[in-house]
Amino acid sequence: MKTLIVGVGALGGILAGRLSGAGYAVWLATRDAESAAKLQACGVQVTGVGGALSVAVSAVLPLEQYSETDAFELIVLATKAQAAIDCAPRLSRLLAAGGTLLPIQNGGVSQILARELGSECVLGGLSNLGGTMTALGSYEQRNAGHLLIGELAGGLSERAERVRAALGRALDVRVTPNLRGAAWSKLILNCSTTTIGAVVGATMREYITSREGRELFTRAYDEALSVALASGVHPERMLVEPVPPGWSGGSVPSAAYDAWLGEVLAAYGELKASMLQDIERRRPTEIDFINGYVVDLGRQLAVSTPVNAAIVETIQAISRGVAVPSPSHLARILGAR
Repeated sequence: MKTLIVGVGALGGILAGRLSGAGYAVWLATRDAESAAKLQACGVQVTGVGGALSVAVSAVLPLEQYSETDAFELIVLATKAQAAIDCAPRLSRLLAAGGTLLPIQNGGVSQILARELGSECVLGGLSNLGGTMTALGSYEQRNAGHLLIGELAGGLSERAERVRAALGRALDVRVTPNLRGAAWSKLILNCSTTTIGAVVGATMREYITSREGRELFTRAYDEALSVALASGVHPERMLVEPVPPGWSGGSVPSAAYDAWLGEVLAAYGELKASMLQDIERRRPTEIDFINGYVVDLGRQLAVSTPVNAAIVETIQAISRGVAVPSPSHLARILGAR
């Protein structure tokens, strides 16, 4: 499949490197001409889990320089959430007849784009690949994650299987008939791992050792799970079971819960939160599409989400520069009602 990868941050860079290293021809789209020139000069280097590789890059241009004549069969949208929504209308015009746009963002981006562009061209996607961009063209893969794809309406399709077979030459790609449930499972974890890591400026392994850090993780997770269930979603297992053992409207302390939390730590404990990286680079965060999405939907469904709302307020304050990431935020957030 003639494939364009839009976005060369951590996820886009790792995808481009792994696919190119396996002999899969990909085109890359950057934000500007300067980034395209730098990437063409230095190539793509990927280290970490999955092995090291270095590949040359030739087919790379700023997104604005691609045109309808390029006619891509598959466009993988690996930008941040707001950027994905902003550029998607242009991308739909770069698709070949019957082509597929595959957004891989947190929150409800795939659903938003399907409403705007039509579900016939949008295939839902999620990533469990953890990675860091150390410099443009240099990426570290931090886990042995996978891509999960599926039809937004549910069920299996020939289209999803074609995309799986194509990208599966270099990556672990799986198809689910319950993408909505899978998206919520990841969203719940992002609400309680990624954003808390950005709030305190530490990895989950570091903040979970404190009583306040563990309590905040639990309460943020429980609120988000309650909203998901109230919306009629059946969360799907991703790296861990989405419903903690013994859960009944809230997590129950037990040896089984501790073991479940250990699985979460094994998957996410060492990762530096992508939202924290955005803050450090003074880039917009995705907080409105993660905890903010849970708070908005919870309000519609009459499900209380005070901790998630306080996390949103804290990240917004940090983004404005009136606060900095610090464990000192934990007690205040836990006091939210």
